Formats: sequence, structure tokens, C-alpha cells
Amino acid sequence: MFGMQERRTELDVIRLVVVLGLVFFHASLVFDSRDDYYVKNAETTDVTTFIAGLCVVWAMPALFLIAGIGWYHSLRRRGARGLAVERLLRLGVPLLFAILTILPVPQWLRWRAADPGYHDPYWRFLLDFYDVRISLTDFPFLLDGEHFETGHLWFVVLLLAFSLMLAAVAAWAPLDRARRASDALASATRRRGVVLLPAIPLAVIGAVLGMEESFAGWSRWAYLLLFVYGVVLAGDDRFRVAMRRDALPAAVLGVVLFLAAGAGLSAAEGDAFVDMETPAVLGRIAFGLAGWCWLVAILGLLDRPRKRKEEAPGRGRSVYAYLGTAALPLYILHQPIVVAAAYLVVGRSAPMVVKYLVIVVVSFVVMFAVYDLLVRRTRVTRFLFGIRP
Repeated sequence: MFGMQERRTELDVIRLVVVLGLVFFHASLVFDSRDDYYVKNAETTDVTTFIAGLCVVWAMPALFLIAGIGWYHSLRRRGARGLAVERLLRLGVPLLFAILTILPVPQWLRWRAADPGYHDPYWRFLLDFYDVRISLTDFPFLLDGEHFETGHLWFVVLLLAFSLMLAAVAAWAPLDRARRASDALASATRRRGVVLLPAIPLAVIGAVLGMEESFAGWSRWAYLLLFVYGVVLAGDDRFRVAMRRDALPAAVLGVVLFLAAGAGLSAAEGDAFVDMETPAVLGRIAFGLAGWCWLVAILGLLDRPRKRKEEAPGRGRSVYAYLGTAALPLYILHQPIVVAAAYLVVGRSAPMVVKYLVIVVVSFVVMFAVYDLLVRRTRVTRFLFGIRP
């Protein structure tokens, strides 16, 4: 990702950590006692629930925030129309290709794992999976069916929808007024703590609209707000200065609020994600506040001023470039591979830790092998997985 003057490598690092961390995260759901993952181990544990909470409070919000920063710079380079075309190619094409190829795999394996009497071959299951209709009730997810799902590609669907929605707004919005509003916001951040105030709208969304378990615990509209936050933050380096300054207080406050969120959500008697009982609402408010505090802390602590210097190409930079290009394809590939690995492992006799490690290792090996051998080496496959020429 690019900042106002130089490439912000810490944003690329965060994105890679989240994408690669999803393998560890989704592998853990195989053993989670609460989550209804595609393939479940017979023996489960509650430990994974707390670990999952530590991840969901900041990981996917960080991806949307970073995507908003990238959207801003793409708009400056291409204009609204060019940005829309670029996003349709880089996100829309991989989304359609994945839906038509690998996306049904986890659902098919779910049926095979849950029902020993289910023996339909994959091609027969596809007929059920693609029995869909267009529906606007779950916007921006337009296809609905008994067996169909967007699975882990909900992130790509939301990212594409948000990008196109904001591109439409940018095409007619008065830019001078937007610049004045952004300048006023950036000026306000000179006062300590002001950069934490964007947490309040996130908390309100959580309290009123609830949380969506299918989207890593956040409301889709909270993600839209985070995407917009990224667009705003990218426009002025004063926001970065404020985040660096307030990173430590944000980290402390984020931990306290995260613990409060856990207490509130755990104390709820019904569905803590949507019920309006007091502990649930307070828990969701604390969760929304904690999420923004964590983002400010992470971005502020990692964003350190650095001197510019010429660096000769080396192995470290080559690996970094390789992984940076691989982020989107690896995201698309990871869940079908994790589920397939889990399907082959959970029936074995071994301790949970051993099974978990086997799933993680096998998933990484297969994922990188598929990416390196089948995705990155031809123009057609690079195009289908959203890799720039």
C-alpha cells in the first residue's frame, strides 16, 4: 500500500500476517466447541474461542481499513471510472472464477463429513450448489440458494461492493467540500485522544445492528465504515502522526475494552450477537470500541518514520515481493485447502494438537504449491486470480 510520500510497508506486512494467519485461525475452528465449521473433530475445546476473539477483534477490520487506503490512491491515479474497471478485473474476475471452481468444495465436504450416508459425487453436488436465485434481501450478496454460499469470499464480495459504491459517490461528489472536511478532521487530531473517536460509530453499529458471525463477528456496515475510514486516513499524513502519538494509550484501552467485551458477551443468556439484553449490548459496544483502539495501536506502533535509502535487490526483498503479490490468491485458495486437509485428518487417532499441526502444515504446503505451480506462472491464471500484470 502507498502513503502520501512513500510505500507504507507496514500495511503490506499487516495484510500478509492476516491472510497467512487465516490458515491457523480456520484450522483452529475444526476443534472449536462453539463454531459450526465445515469439518469438526470429535474432541473439541473452548480454548480456541478466546484465541479466535483475539483475532477477529482486529484482523478483518485491518484488511478493510487497508483496502480503503489503497482505494484512495487508486482513485487518485485512475479516476472513478478507471478505479471501477480495475476493481471489477482484480476482484470481480477472481470472485466469479472461484465460485465456479473451488468454492463449492467446503460445502460438499461438510455434507460428506456430517452424513456418512451421503455419497453424491462432486459433480452431482454442483447441481444443488448452483441452484440459485437473485435476491436483494441480503445485499450485497445477490445470489441465494439452499446449498449455495459465498463462504470465505464474503470478504471479496464486500470489498468489491464497497469499492464500486464509493467510486459512484466519487464520480459526482464535490471534491472541494470533501477536502475541506478531511482537512478539518485532520486538524482536530492534533489534540490527544481525538483519533480514538471514530470508535464511537463502530460501537453504535454493533449495539444497534448487532454482530454477524458469518463475517468474523463484525457487521457488514461496520466494515463499510472502516473502509471509509481508510479512505479518509489516506488523504492526510496528520492522521498517521496522531496514530503514532496515541498508539500506546490505544493499546492499553483496547485490551481493557476487549476483556470487557468478552465479559459482556459471555454473560448474555441469548444470542449475544443480536439480542438487545443489557450484557449483550454492552459487550458489543465494548467490542466495537476495542476494535478501533487495536487498529490505532497496531498501525501507530508499526508506522515508524524511516530514512529513505537505496537498497539493492536481495533475497529478503524478493520474498517480500513474492508474498505481497500472493496475498489475494492465497486468500482465495486457503479455506478449501484447509477444509480438505481437515476432512482427511479428523478421523485419525491422534491428539488434538497433533491434528491441528498436521492440518496447518499440509494446508500451507498445498496452498503455496498450488499458487506457485498453477497460479503465478501464466498470464491467464494470474488474471483469473487478480494478480496485476
